Amino acid sequence: MSSDLELLESKIQHQFHDRSLLERALTHKSYRFERPGQGPGVLEDNEQLEFLGDSVLGFLVAEQLVKLYPNMSEGGLSKRKAHLVSAQRLYEVAQRLELGQFLRLGRGEELSGGRQKRALLANALEALIAALFLDGGLELARNFVQAQIVSEFAENPDGEAQVKDYKSALQERTQQLKLPTPRYSIVHEEGPEHSKVFTVEVRVGKELSSRAEGLSKKSAGQKAAQQVLERLRAMEPRPE
Repeated sequence: MSSDLELLESKIQHQFHDRSLLERALTHKSYRFERPGQGPGVLEDNEQLEFLGDSVLGFLVAEQLVKLYPNMSEGGLSKRKAHLVSAQRLYEVAQRLELGQFLRLGRGEELSGGRQKRALLANALEALIAALFLDGGLELARNFVQAQIVSEFAENPDGEAQVKDYKSALQERTQQLKLPTPRYSIVHEEGPEHSKVFTVEVRVGKELSSRAEGLSKKSAGQKAAQQVLERLRAMEPRPE
């Protein structure tokens, strides 16, 4: 696996001083569970690193957004942060780095397509951020987050257009049309804990409703709200 790790190190432009940190960041719990006889601490999975990486990422993204938008309101900054730390955004970055090919997975996870699972890849990227932080300090993690996660967003002058809060937009539109307040409910959950898919339904009164799936309740709700918004727009009379 050493040559594989060197390839990944070249992609992220950092050679680890403690290679075990990188190995741990790439080790899914399914891999460790299938090797119980190797002794405690020999094979650690990436769940704790994922926990740490989530916090490091949140701090660094918030820091960089404040620098990018010094006059923006807290609400606007929060929307942009939510976009940049979302599972979908992290999945996109992990795909670009081809992180899936470097993961250590158990046989069952391998056979079920684990190298392409959104939640699994997003979690592994957070673990990688933690590994960079522990190996090289905050500045190294900061440079990685800036280059891999924030830069494209910052370079896009219409970056805010990528951060669509469809739930708020639907709320405003229903108020304008004097329609009932949108009501959201989780109608279905499936999949293992680390890779659940949620189905959320939004209803506006008795006549208008939509359902959508997502890797989080929030993303599913946003998709459902977007669909209802599009239906409302389609119902509006066109100017002659």
